[in-house]
Amino acid sequence: MRATTPGETASAVLPGRSLQRSRILPWLAVVALLIVAIVLRHVLAANTDVSWLLTVGERVLDGQRLYIDIIETNPPMAVLAYLPGIAIARALGLAAEHVTDALVFIGIAVSLLLSARILSRASVLGVAQGWPLALLAVALLAVLPTQTFGQREHIALIAMLPMLAVLAGRIKHSAPSRSAAIAAGIGAAIALSFKPYFAIALLGALVAEAVSTRLSWRVLLRPEYLALAVALALYAAVVIVLFPEFLTVVGPLVHDVYLQVQQPVMMLLEKPAVALWATALLAAMVLKRRVGVDGPFVLLLATSAGFAAGFVLQGKGWPYHSYPMIALALLAFGYARMTYLPVTGTDRLFGVGAVVLLALLFMRSMLWFDTAFDARPLQEKIAQLGPRPVILAISAEPGIGHPLVRAVGGTWVSRQQGLWVAAYHAVLRSRGGVSPAQDRLLEAYAARERTMLIEDIKKRPPTLVLVDDLTGSGSEWLKAHPDVADLLKDFHVVAAINKVTFLTRSREP
Repeated sequence: MRATTPGETASAVLPGRSLQRSRILPWLAVVALLIVAIVLRHVLAANTDVSWLLTVGERVLDGQRLYIDIIETNPPMAVLAYLPGIAIARALGLAAEHVTDALVFIGIAVSLLLSARILSRASVLGVAQGWPLALLAVALLAVLPTQTFGQREHIALIAMLPMLAVLAGRIKHSAPSRSAAIAAGIGAAIALSFKPYFAIALLGALVAEAVSTRLSWRVLLRPEYLALAVALALYAAVVIVLFPEFLTVVGPLVHDVYLQVQQPVMMLLEKPAVALWATALLAAMVLKRRVGVDGPFVLLLATSAGFAAGFVLQGKGWPYHSYPMIALALLAFGYARMTYLPVTGTDRLFGVGAVVLLALLFMRSMLWFDTAFDARPLQEKIAQLGPRPVILAISAEPGIGHPLVRAVGGTWVSRQQGLWVAAYHAVLRSRGGVSPAQDRLLEAYAARERTMLIEDIKKRPPTLVLVDDLTGSGSEWLKAHPDVADLLKDFHVVAAINKVTFLTRSREP
């Protein structure tokens, strides 16, 4: 046996150290991204809808009946998803917001680890390509959402990713383990339970798989599809048995009022979301044409397009509605870049340009998702008016009351998020084309909303009233409805900030 020289020993050690660093650095990058994501949760204002749904969940756990004692237009899953965080927070004496954020982070970790396991088994990507794409996925789920973090669209995409991984593996003719397939099917069912629009995205993914592999009807017997069907059937049974009012009370309200107010398609197409989505997909397709389009890439495109269709069909144009379509478009762009292997100097320059464009689209999308009403300027003044205020807002803007009420430790008076029925009625009238019968129907809904508000004020009298003349005409609404104004006749103005007037009850002499 020949003895090794010192030089040979050093050369043997250095590659080992280099290999160790190559294994540690990606995990350090993951930790860095999570730190950025956690910091964002403390820097940015809390999401309006998440704050409201936490309030709804707390009332449900306190014994109030969803769709009766508290009105919410979304399916029950929109509330059920937040109940675990609320229950854990109460048991530990923590803020529900912090626990919910933690659970979302855990959900991201579970989703990505399960997806990575499925994709690794299918050999969809090599290690050298997989890690950069994994880091991009972490950034897309944890950092990109900004104020959309924890929204239903955010949770839905987290839940659906393992199913996309299963379909990508199937396209590569690799079957996942039964447990992974079942978990993926349940995750897809959770996603679809939030909104029926999300079914379009899943349908797009299924079509992409069918086109890539020429499937027969027998694929419906695969464990992921069986788990999806069983989970959706159980959810439907829960809705019918435990929340029948969602179908009998809220369903007609949503159909007759909420769905009637939509932005024109051309206006939706002018939203930044569409430009960001289209640019990402176009860039991705340009890259893939150089190396060849494959099944997983088509899968990402089809799913993103399905979410884009849902964005248009919802007709509101709100940033969080566009989160899944943009996130998947950026993931498709990243996948295209990871499979693009430059050979010449021109190719390498093209690849660098693609990375720069991806980074720019990512940052611009973050700004888009951070577009929301911010009521934090009102918090300082409310805090000066006394602890634990009982707050009523004469406003249709949900951001006036949420998360403001929770931030100041207050109590929300109304059983619904705001006076949105009256606002939608006014919008439809202003646009014209409302028939007399439809106008009477809308007026009946608005009257019912006002009746519920009067009942809520009598049940829990407010100590602070916010009259919103910034996003609406709260003062004019009170003048037009003396039945509500009379209940507030002993309130007086104490301050006004940005056309939001603060009213408190006059003290007894």
